[in-house]
Amino acid sequence: MKEKIRIILIGLCLIGIDQTIKWIITTNFNLFDSTSIIPNFFSLTYVRNTGAAFSILEGKISFFVLLSIAILIYFIYFLFRIKTIKLGYQIVYSLLLGGIIGNLIDRIFYGAVIDYLDFQFGTYQFAIFNFADICIVVGGILLFLLMWKEETHEIYYRRRERNQKD
Repeated sequence: MKEKIRIILIGLCLIGIDQTIKWIITTNFNLFDSTSIIPNFFSLTYVRNTGAAFSILEGKISFFVLLSIAILIYFIYFLFRIKTIKLGYQIVYSLLLGGIIGNLIDRIFYGAVIDYLDFQFGTYQFAIFNFADICIVVGGILLFLLMWKEETHEIYYRRRERNQKD
């Protein structure tokens, strides 16, 4: 149970960080305002995204709200069915929880996700994103790596066990 409380508390902290940054952006910038932090590389640019990453399915707010709620319901159900949770997975679940809820709050209260991290690499302009997006992406990558590591580890030990029997 301690692990689950830790996941929820870290997730709540991440939501707090996300919403605080978004509050700072929305109270200090007008929509589409941009301030260069590192010229030709990084700016803070206030935009609202009514879609998913890279504005995929733009304008489908209801769909994303319902999808986020469905994922959260499954996530909470799954979380409370697990007896023990390794530290790596606690971090992953905290990141995913914080990111999903952070963007869900935006969709419900603003009708769009507040984005502000604006990177440019030469002439390439990357999609503007936010802290919650970072949590979701990093959480997803870590989840993949943890699962891959466990699978690789399991295959190795099965082979080793089989070879010892021969």
